[in-house]
Amino acid sequence: MTSGNEIIPAPRAVVGPMRCGVLLDDSTVLCAAPGTESTERWLRATLGAAHGLPLRPGPEEARGGVRLLVDDTLEPEAYRLSVITDRGVEIRGGDPAGVFWGAQTLRQLLGPDAFRRAPVRPGMRYGIAHQIIEDGPRFHWRGLLLDVARHFMTKEGVLRYLDLMAAHKLNVLHFHLTDDQGWRVEIERHPRLTEVGSWRSRTKFGHRASPLWDDRPHGGFYTQDDIREIVAYAAERHITVVPEIDLPGHSQAAIAAYPELGNTDVVDTRALPVWDTWGINPNVLAPTDNTLRFYEEVLEEVLALFPSEFIHVGGDECPKEQWRGSPTAQARIEELGLAGEEELQAWFIGHFDTWLAARGRRLIGWDEILEGGLADGAAVSSWRGYAGGIAAARAGHDVVMCPEQHVYLDHRQDGGAEEPVPIGYVRSLEDVYRFEPVPPGLTPEEAAHVLGTQANAWTEVMEDPARVDYQVFPRLAAFAEVAWSRLPAPERRDFAGFERRMEAHYERLDALGVGYRPPGGPKPWQKRPGVLGRPIEGAPPHR
Repeated sequence: MTSGNEIIPAPRAVVGPMRCGVLLDDSTVLCAAPGTESTERWLRATLGAAHGLPLRPGPEEARGGVRLLVDDTLEPEAYRLSVITDRGVEIRGGDPAGVFWGAQTLRQLLGPDAFRRAPVRPGMRYGIAHQIIEDGPRFHWRGLLLDVARHFMTKEGVLRYLDLMAAHKLNVLHFHLTDDQGWRVEIERHPRLTEVGSWRSRTKFGHRASPLWDDRPHGGFYTQDDIREIVAYAAERHITVVPEIDLPGHSQAAIAAYPELGNTDVVDTRALPVWDTWGINPNVLAPTDNTLRFYEEVLEEVLALFPSEFIHVGGDECPKEQWRGSPTAQARIEELGLAGEEELQAWFIGHFDTWLAARGRRLIGWDEILEGGLADGAAVSSWRGYAGGIAAARAGHDVVMCPEQHVYLDHRQDGGAEEPVPIGYVRSLEDVYRFEPVPPGLTPEEAAHVLGTQANAWTEVMEDPARVDYQVFPRLAAFAEVAWSRLPAPERRDFAGFERRMEAHYERLDALGVGYRPPGGPKPWQKRPGVLGRPIEGAPPHR
């Protein structure tokens, strides 16, 4: 019999477990009430396939069956999972998402075999200890940023990561689709964005200071039908996909495809390729009416593909040198009566905030969008520490906390010499577990603007899916608990207890085929000897 003591993320309350319980076998029926259809499909397709259980439809009163119900007396996304001897398993959710998260907990109770795609012990009966689990999330936004612009991930890889997110009760995929190094979403009105902008001739291997290159062309993109499939697959798992279309910086791939988007009066944009290295790129969008219309047309197609409330527009790391030297940009500043280039960027972001709001959507961007003023309805992704989030919340803006010093998963996991391509501060499993998303010093009213938190997987030094797995796991499990569970203050968190639960969770990750970083350090094939990184020594600043 398995119990609720090994669940990740940790549930709010567990009564039991007791030695008696419920057995699931070929005769177990599944009763799904209205509103639970997505979980019903998932249980049959996933748990049913893993254990060889047909989970045939059955009546609510069937003894020993599995029952799914929506119960609006529970909070949104909350659930109550009851395993009652001689009665069966019941999952009640405050909404359809809550039922689904309860099913994810049921999967963990069934052991690591439940995370496989086909039964390895055919005909076996699976026991669950008698217990009641009450649970619900701390934050509404529990996100993972997946950067497919720097290194492309196939559609199948994205679908796999949606499954991994669901297994950890994460509910927002921040889909970073465009950058200097590649444009990954088909825009039918502007086909050169993918014909030209989705491929680069070569790629820097390691940090930008590395002398190493991968001379193979790299790229790829998602057709609009691919995007529709990804969004639908996510919705079945109660995950919202928030697209990011970068502007006005991080835009060289778009400029390579359509040179008129760049600052043609200061640089020969026709000579610009899709960028093949990393860092902050000086080639930014020109603040012209043509550029605005072009990106409105892009966003029209993006809105048709992504039904999310929020659309991310980047807004970070936009050097102003070209604007300072551009007569066109300076004329725009004078025409608008702006104080300078910082306000020009604010005007750029404000234009799209107004444009999105008129269509019932909300703009979100990196914390640089606070500079020069921010429109009332815009939200902020606070990445440069806590300061941006604090400023935004105090100004009445909603915030997603994702400070690079704490939850950037491209940062190294250990200070040892064998850590592959060491980037940034050491952010160990324990460091992530002790991350606190709500900045200290906020009033309750200000803290209510913290929508939640997000871990970011930037892929400059993650050249293939195996490297993504290594950097993301097991730290995403610790992050998921921070985002979902109501944990004590960081210094009082029971990391030793979390490590004990991780022993069971590693078996689940093994069954899923996740190439995580082992607790004892990288395996020989996970190392990258001689590939230059950018380690930063010492503890990261808490700011």
